[in-house]
Amino acid sequence: MLAYIIGVVLFALCIGASLALHEAGHLLSAKAFGMKVRRYFVGMGPKIWSFRRGETEYGLKALPIGGFCEIAGMTTLDEVAPEDERRAMWRQKTWKRTVVMATGPFTHFLLGFIVLYVMAVTFGLPNLTEKPVVSQVSNCVRDARTMEQLADQTCRPGEVGPAQAAGLRPGDEVVSVGGVGTPTWTAMVEEIQSADGPTPFVVRRGDETLRLTIDVPRLERKVTNAEGKTEIAEVGVAGVSMVKSFEYTAWTAIGGTASYTGDMFAQTLQKLIEFPQRIPAVVQAIFGGERDPDTPVSVVGASRIGGEAVEAGLWQLFLLLVAGLNFFMGAFNLLPLLPLDGGHIAVVWYEHVRNWLRNRRGQTAAAPVDYAKLSGITMVLIVIGGAVLLLTVTADIVNPVRIMQ
Repeated sequence: MLAYIIGVVLFALCIGASLALHEAGHLLSAKAFGMKVRRYFVGMGPKIWSFRRGETEYGLKALPIGGFCEIAGMTTLDEVAPEDERRAMWRQKTWKRTVVMATGPFTHFLLGFIVLYVMAVTFGLPNLTEKPVVSQVSNCVRDARTMEQLADQTCRPGEVGPAQAAGLRPGDEVVSVGGVGTPTWTAMVEEIQSADGPTPFVVRRGDETLRLTIDVPRLERKVTNAEGKTEIAEVGVAGVSMVKSFEYTAWTAIGGTASYTGDMFAQTLQKLIEFPQRIPAVVQAIFGGERDPDTPVSVVGASRIGGEAVEAGLWQLFLLLVAGLNFFMGAFNLLPLLPLDGGHIAVVWYEHVRNWLRNRRGQTAAAPVDYAKLSGITMVLIVIGGAVLLLTVTADIVNPVRIMQ
């Protein structure tokens, strides 16, 4: 129980640190461009303490969630002292305002990359996308009607497994089986199970692409049928197992982490696209329905999962959750909706394109966008966001996603 509590607190602190660094990104870029930053606070709620250095007040608030960076003249609604007029953010060039708003989300991407790099050089990076990379090649294969028989690796002298006989090695990535592409391990297994006898395999070994022929035998194994039931059936077997985690050195981890970051970012974008359609499942979970692990979770739910990961000793999963959450927060903040950073960037570029078109027509630049006119839309989005937050928090309390049953 103590390990669980430590995990929950540690994960919550990681989230708080990520949000504080997000605001620090705005702070540093704004100061670099000569804008005036009035306040930078970590946390929300009542102020605990603060100090002033130069023109900026730095402080800590009671609740370790979020934070804010107050930049003078962020919009035309912000009152700015006459002596600070030229430094108002809304008066700055388009690219400067864009950089200041983008550095917050970019900080999340950078943090996610750093966390994954640390994972790569310590625990390794898990094979989340089921890349069909071979970890072991069996010395023999045989009928296995039970898990005990499947786990028994005892082979008779001189026995050679079909994949081993064909020259398949650990580290090889299977590109296709029988002329059919195999982007995932599951796809590869399906093709092998339907094969019988000599079957062409295309594998990638380092920078080489090899063509091998594996004589696939038909053996009895436990399989899941179309109705989702387990049964004994005769299927093709090659005698290979999947790499569950990729290991790196400090140098190779750079490229490995970059590639892995790309995969995780693609998954994050997909989850963002699917986010609205998963909300009904959250509502069902609140009223007793089974909680789908793919439904959105709040900070509360993510912290609980982090606690379970620490309690089970799954530090790799804990770090993966921290990295994934940072990628999600970065991508979410770039959505072109106010009051998100992406919404402010969208307004900035709307002004830029509008004034460019006016200039082409020989007209003077128009006035900055009136944020007061956008306040209605902003409030609607805030209400919707608050409702979604309330739903996910409620679901995470009454029917949480669990990694350990």
